[in-house]
Amino acid sequence: MQQTVYNPQKGRLETLDITFTDKNTTWFDAPEDNNGVYMIADIEGGLIIAGCDYSYPLLLDDVSRADINHDRQRALELRQMYMQT
Repeated sequence: MQQTVYNPQKGRLETLDITFTDKNTTWFDAPEDNNGVYMIADIEGGLIIAGCDYSYPLLLDDVSRADINHDRQRALELRQMYMQT
C-alpha cells in the first residue's frame, strides 16, 4: 500500500510502497493520552515510526527495530528528537 511519510534526513514528505506484515512490523496498544507510538516497521534499510496523532509517520535511515530493541519508549524518544529539529 502507498504511505506518505516524513523523511527528516531529506526534509520532505515521500510516498513509499509499504507492506506491513508480522515479520517487519511491531504494533502497540494505543496509549490513553494518544501521544505515543502505535507502530514501528522495518522498511528498506530504515525504520518507520507512526504516532497516535495525525502527523505523518517518520522514516529514519539506518535504524531498525532491532537497533532499538523493539522498544516503544525508544521509538517515541527518536520520534520526538527528529520532530523537534
